Amino acid sequence: MRDLLQGKQLGFGTAPLGNMYRNIPEEEALATVDAAWESGVRYFDTAPLYGSGLSEIRLGEALSKRNRDDYFLSTKVGRIISDELEDPSARDFGEKGGIFEFGRKNKIIPDYSADATLRSIEDSLKRLQTDRLDFVFVHDPAQDFYGDEWLAQFEIARTGAFRTLTQLREEGVIKGWGLGVNRVEPIELMLDLEEAKPDVSLLAGRYSLLDHERALQRLMPAAKKHNMDIVVGGPYSSGVLAGGAHFEYQKASPEIMAKVEKIKNIADRHQISVKAAGLQFSLANPAVAAVVPGATKPERIAEDQAALKTVIPAAFWEEMIKQKLIAPNAPLPIDVK
Repeated sequence: MRDLLQGKQLGFGTAPLGNMYRNIPEEEALATVDAAWESGVRYFDTAPLYGSGLSEIRLGEALSKRNRDDYFLSTKVGRIISDELEDPSARDFGEKGGIFEFGRKNKIIPDYSADATLRSIEDSLKRLQTDRLDFVFVHDPAQDFYGDEWLAQFEIARTGAFRTLTQLREEGVIKGWGLGVNRVEPIELMLDLEEAKPDVSLLAGRYSLLDHERALQRLMPAAKKHNMDIVVGGPYSSGVLAGGAHFEYQKASPEIMAKVEKIKNIADRHQISVKAAGLQFSLANPAVAAVVPGATKPERIAEDQAALKTVIPAAFWEEMIKQKLIAPNAPLPIDVK
């Protein structure tokens, strides 16, 4: 993936455009995508799940005025968006609760089969107003959405979505595929399969300042071994590292807020933002090809770009390690002696 992106990239995750947490005006959503474009972002990630197709619709509208050859696009399969309507508050999203209660009311049907994969791609192309996708992620066959049933869903994906996407890649229809999950274990399981040869996987929330130990020790080395790139989603841990109140898509616990406060105090002493530390930490790992923070306001895009360009002193990272807030062997954007 990084070869196509010509190096590591700051992308744009469009989950918030699906009305995550709040009802976002159409003009604000489109202006945010425009701001990302004007800042130089050329990789955009979305999914049918985000607002029952709303994120894809908004992204498609915003990008319709751009040359399709000038940007890279990824979306996800594993859920079909039906014309049938339902009460968003009645949806079962496992640990994620009502994250898209302000999205469209179209029914969301989990389905990782081969036929559903092809239908999902066809539907996404229509919503996105485009003729092709670059990367496709199999979305959330994991324990946070399906609990004890996650392995059964993973098996359906193995014999359905995995094989279908492999064929589409071999035919040149897509450039690559992998998993798009909030947990490390499904990607580890996929990499152990003989038949699956994924190109890139999106890992959300598991390689951040607040949570990176398992991914660092297990997944990142495995990804390098199998020549699979990692896209890091959620570098701000659902917003709590960017001044928000959510962690893991829910209200952050007092323990998490206390840890964030410790990080903020260290950042303040070194006159940098927590955003800068979080973004640069996630991007520093050699297995990572792109980081895709989400945003719902144009000014947030400028903040992300400023965070990426911030020079963070080595003393900041030294203090973070000393306070045991990051792993001592984590790759950093600057050498720490």
